[in-house]
Order: sequence, then C-alpha cells, then structure tokens
Amino acid sequence: MAAPSVIKKVSETVWEIPASYKSGMLVPARVYATEKLLNEMDDGVFDQVTNVACLPGIKRCACCMPDGHWGYGFPIGGVAAMDAKTGVISPGGIGFDINCGMRLVRTNLTHEEVRPRLRELVDQLFLRVPSGVGTTGFINLTHDGFEDVAMAGARWCLDKGLAWPEDIALTEESGCFEGADVSKVSKKAIERGINQLGTLGSGNHYCEIQAAKPENIFDQRLADAFGITIPNQVVVMFHCGSRGFGHQVATDYLKIFLDVMGRKYGIAATDRELACAPFHSKEGQDYFAAMKCAVNMAFANRQVILHRIREVFSNVFRKSPEELGMEQVYDVTHNTAKLETHEVDGRPMELLVHRKGATRAFAPGMDGVPERYKTFGQPVIIGGSMETGSYLCAGVESGVGSFYTTAHGSGRTMSRHQAKRLFRGDKLTKDMEAQGIYVRTASFAGLAEEAGAAYKNIDDVVEATELAGLARRVARLVPIGNIKG
Repeated sequence: MAAPSVIKKVSETVWEIPASYKSGMLVPARVYATEKLLNEMDDGVFDQVTNVACLPGIKRCACCMPDGHWGYGFPIGGVAAMDAKTGVISPGGIGFDINCGMRLVRTNLTHEEVRPRLRELVDQLFLRVPSGVGTTGFINLTHDGFEDVAMAGARWCLDKGLAWPEDIALTEESGCFEGADVSKVSKKAIERGINQLGTLGSGNHYCEIQAAKPENIFDQRLADAFGITIPNQVVVMFHCGSRGFGHQVATDYLKIFLDVMGRKYGIAATDRELACAPFHSKEGQDYFAAMKCAVNMAFANRQVILHRIREVFSNVFRKSPEELGMEQVYDVTHNTAKLETHEVDGRPMELLVHRKGATRAFAPGMDGVPERYKTFGQPVIIGGSMETGSYLCAGVESGVGSFYTTAHGSGRTMSRHQAKRLFRGDKLTKDMEAQGIYVRTASFAGLAEEAGAAYKNIDDVVEATELAGLARRVARLVPIGNIKG
C-alpha cells in the first residue's frame, strides 16, 4: 500500500497529487499528513480524493485530513469547496450521518472527586442516554413537533427548557442552519427520526467522562479561555449525529441525484458514490434544505443529551448543574455542506464547503466564532478512540489553505469486520477497567469494533494537524468512563 508515485512533498505535512494524475481532475488533490500517516493510509483514500478533484465547480484543491481513510464517495476526512454559482452538491461529500458532531462540557469537579462515584455516573448515563442500534429517546414528539425540531435545531430545546442560553451561543451556527425546509424531507425519514431525540446510536458514537491532567495542557492561555482551569479537571465529551433521520435523507437524495445527474445535467461521475447535482438546480436546493433539517435534528439531539448528562451529574453529586459548573465549551459539526466566503485566486468567493468527517476550525476574529472566543479562535474537538484520549484544539490563521478545516478524529486503520475478528468486547471491557476506564456498552460486538487498535494513533493525528497549521493543540483529555452503542 503506497501513495501514488507522482505525489509531491510540499512540506513535512502537506502532499499534493497533480491534476494531471487522472483524467477529469480539475484541481490537484492535497493530503495533510506526516510521512508515517501518509504511508498508513489505504489506497482508497488516494483514489477517492482524486475522484473528488473531478467534481464540477471544485476550487483550489480536493483535501484530505490527517485522519483520512476510505469512506463513501469522499474519503473520511475529505474536504471540497465548490463555486456556489457553478458547482455541485454531493451527498457523498457530506455523509449518511449528517451533522455527526462533537460536544464538550466542562465541570468544576476533579478526577479525585469523581473517581469514587465513577461507576454510578457511568451506570446512570447508560440508563439515561439510550445507546445502540434502534434505540428511542424519552421525548415523545408528534409529526408537527418533529418538524419544529428540524426547523429550529437546538433553539427548540431552549424553548422547552432543555438548554441554557449559553449552550446555543457556544454551538456552531448557534445550533441551527437557517433555510431548513421539511417539505423536502420524505415521510420515511421523519418516521425514522421522530423517536430518536436524545439518543447516541451505535458505531463510533459515545459519551465519555474525561480528565484534563496538568501534563496534558499544551497552551494554558487557550485552556483558560475554554474553561479548562483546574488540575485534573473532569469534562464530558460526546459524539453523535442525526441518527436514522439523516441516513434516510442521504439515501433518498442519492437515488434522485443518480437519476438526474447524467440524464438531466450531463454530469459524468467517476464514481457512482459521488452522485451530485448542480447546487442551484431544483434537486440541489431541495437536498440542501433537507440536509439542513437533519443538521438541525442532530443539534437538538446533542442538546437533549447534554440535558440528560446534567441531570445525571446533579443526581449523583446532589448539586445543581450550575453549582457543578457544567458549562458547554463548544459543539462542532462534521458531515455538512455550508456556504462560506473564502479567498480564491486573490479574491473572495462564495463557496459550498463539503466537510466529510472533517471539522471547521475558524481562526481568531473570523465571523462565526462565538464572541467569547473571538480573540482565541474557534474551539475544535478531535475525538480519539475510547482507550486512548481526545483533544481540544483551536482554529488558527494558517488554516486558510484547507478552508479552515481540520481532522475530526483519529481515523480507522481497520474495518469493523476485521476488528470484530481480532478483538472481544468482554475482554476489552476488563482490559479498559484495568487501565482505569469504566465502560458500559449496549453490545460487546459493537465494542470490539471500536477497539483502540482499530484506529490511528490520536497523538500522531493531532501532532500532524498542528504541524500542518490546521489547528493548535490546547489540551489532551484522557478517558476515565465511557458509554458506547
């Protein structure tokens, strides 16, 4: 397994495949990685990122982040910015779990204070935050009520007493993509999502109690700004998205795009998984509006989960969430397409930025960064495997080359099927407990798929991210308790 022989080393962490490499490429393909990570990437990454470079309207380059691995259409970690006037929109560049994202919440508790009650906390979280395939939440919604969620996102939760105003302010896009239109969503999609608010789901989704140890603080100024101020401070991180609702939205529109892209628009795709339509076509705009509904459902889903987490900590420690300092640090999305203005060929241009398993990382002073963080840059949450750790980072000015985008996680090194053959979930549970990590799971088979050895080394990924100038490390967060789907 190796990168194409024509790949050019631009720097220690930037590699470029020229547009001449493959017929149809309109721009080069750029991979952000150390040489070690580059050599560990599967062949599918290079095939897919060069296919992305063939999409109509793509600008500057097709990108792949340091956690890149084979995905559907785009590689996971894939980024592409299309001219909003002439380019396309592609569900394969967004993903099936639309707005799969990360949320981080601080507490004023220390690891020493939490350790005696860790089992109780994890057990209660396991009961209060449903995980696993097909799980349903505690909120019973009517059809009209679910439509309200899809339109308003996390703001719906504020109206229902399930959010603090600060939660909304510290969520990307204030927890709502404007322009959602439920009339563009199928009945089947709503049926799949209507009972899933407040649930984690399965796969790589998790809710994790973590500790920020003093030796793992890389930038104390930024850590203080983001609320990480206490030695061995306990935080809670969780990762989930739009569940079956987003999956059905993607499925519905992939079928539509496959039907119209050649017949109606004359677009020849190098890969059926890159089915697309002109962004300003009826089909493109319909999908964009439906995608926003799934984005908003995911924001609301994570907000309801945060509400349940606050309830659990409050019940265990007999203090209010306010007394426990359970303030949100940030909620950041991946698996979205967004209209943003970036400089291309020396002039500002409106672009549709696809981020598939990739995270926005806006620099200090940029529009879209919450006022609280304006001088520091946007918080970036990069999740690792349940056995290793995760990172809190910050956006930086040098991220301009990747359209201010960075890695979203550690990235898989083996398939789920292979991981299940190599690891046993029950043994993993015991091994993790021996390491001081108490885990509850809905499925031992599902847990085996998420073994730490099935992922890239998170430290390598984040080091490459920082060396490439995509984001700055703030703190490494070590897992102590985990619930998995």
